[in-house]
Amino acid sequence: MKKNRLNSFMLAGTGSDVGKSVLAAAFCRILKQDGYTPAPFKAQNMALNSYVTPEGLEIGRAQAVQAEAAGVSCHTDMNPLLLKPSTEQTAQVILGGKPIGDRNVYEFFQKENRKELRKVVNAAYDRLANQFNPIVMEGAGSISEINFRDCDLVNMSMAKHAGADVFLVANIDRGGVFASVYGSVLLQTSEERSLIKGIIINKFRGDIRLFERGVKMLEKLCGIPVLGVIPYFKGIYIEEEDSVMLECKNREAMVGKINIAVILLRHLSNFTDFNILERDERVHLYYTNNVDDIEKANIVLLPGSKNTLDDLYELRCNGVAQAILKAHQRGATVMGICGGYQMMGLEVRDPQGVEGDFNCLPGLGLLPVITSMQGDKVTRQVSFTFDGTETICKGYEIHMGRTVLVEGAVASSLNQLTDGREDGYRNGRKCLGTYIHGILDNQSFIDFLLKPYTDKLEQHAFDYAAFKEEQYDKLAAHVRKHINMPLFYRILKHN
Repeated sequence: MKKNRLNSFMLAGTGSDVGKSVLAAAFCRILKQDGYTPAPFKAQNMALNSYVTPEGLEIGRAQAVQAEAAGVSCHTDMNPLLLKPSTEQTAQVILGGKPIGDRNVYEFFQKENRKELRKVVNAAYDRLANQFNPIVMEGAGSISEINFRDCDLVNMSMAKHAGADVFLVANIDRGGVFASVYGSVLLQTSEERSLIKGIIINKFRGDIRLFERGVKMLEKLCGIPVLGVIPYFKGIYIEEEDSVMLECKNREAMVGKINIAVILLRHLSNFTDFNILERDERVHLYYTNNVDDIEKANIVLLPGSKNTLDDLYELRCNGVAQAILKAHQRGATVMGICGGYQMMGLEVRDPQGVEGDFNCLPGLGLLPVITSMQGDKVTRQVSFTFDGTETICKGYEIHMGRTVLVEGAVASSLNQLTDGREDGYRNGRKCLGTYIHGILDNQSFIDFLLKPYTDKLEQHAFDYAAFKEEQYDKLAAHVRKHINMPLFYRILKHN
């Protein structure tokens, strides 16, 4: 039976880190469960964590996760504008899935080029809305940054273009929830206020009954219904968009586990490459740039970086490079992915200044390869085999460097791509480099990586795809339980 169309809606925030991305994934799954055909949309995202669409184009990882929750293939229209910070003042601009160069952030957020960019993001939304219903829109940061009102592409101006209902999301765990909600509503124009149809209080801790009076007070203050108060959840694992909490994860090595240290880079990108390892019962994974922590690891992983040369320089200055080499010498596995792979070579060159001021830096010298940075970015999904096996694995590439063997080195690729190309380098059993993000989402490669250390451990097969589906369903159940769903649907059907 065909469902009646619903109005699109936007999850807008009183600030950053209120939980918009995860709530968008939850509503994508809820709507899918209820027989609708939702799709996510965020006009402009700023994040280092990205993903490659089936067409070989780049979008924010959060929108790829939301698409997965919705049960649809991700597309650049779901995130037409992506900013990947290179330094504190510059960012690479990805428009329609393709890089168009670095921009000064101050200049980018001024009024210049807003008209053309607005056309691009509005057209992307329109195409999605013609194909899916409803569109689950996500705002960015706070909707109260009134100094950016004239150049806003992603919050209330986008909601106005879509004619979307807006649900204002606040993080009560931070405190000041009354001021943040009331202030956010009050700072909108009368037209913008008319779009805000509900308030969602997120990340509540404790007995939810203690906030019942608060709900009534908020509704009276704002004249807007509170759609729900959602408790902080535990035991549900959804990929995070930002890497800010990585260094808080356990650093202590554990007896009876395979200890894996992920090097905590300043410009670390695509940290979701390692999510599956956190779920593997054989593994204890931690993020660190502490030399003592690195020396305790069985496996050291060098992740991707938005600025390989800058991170490589820092690793050499803070002693981490030496700690990685010592770990390798005592028998630990060292594996680099993308920027990490580039760092493991003999040199990283940047003659055109693609990444910054460093023209050339020596690598860690673990692999007989040299990388040269280039202006053209490679973005593609790939299928591959490894280690002579016939199992087809999947992943994706996002990089701007070209890596080649030094003259006289023995060819020893890590992966064989199904299109005939080769990827990466394997220097023995415990020294590996690859350009393929998502390589660790393949259980067969995980088992290959862990095999030297699993003799005394029980084997636990792990189906990551099934695990993620289970987590989306758990998240949907959690949010559904605490949202007034009849009111939610009445609001979306009213227009």
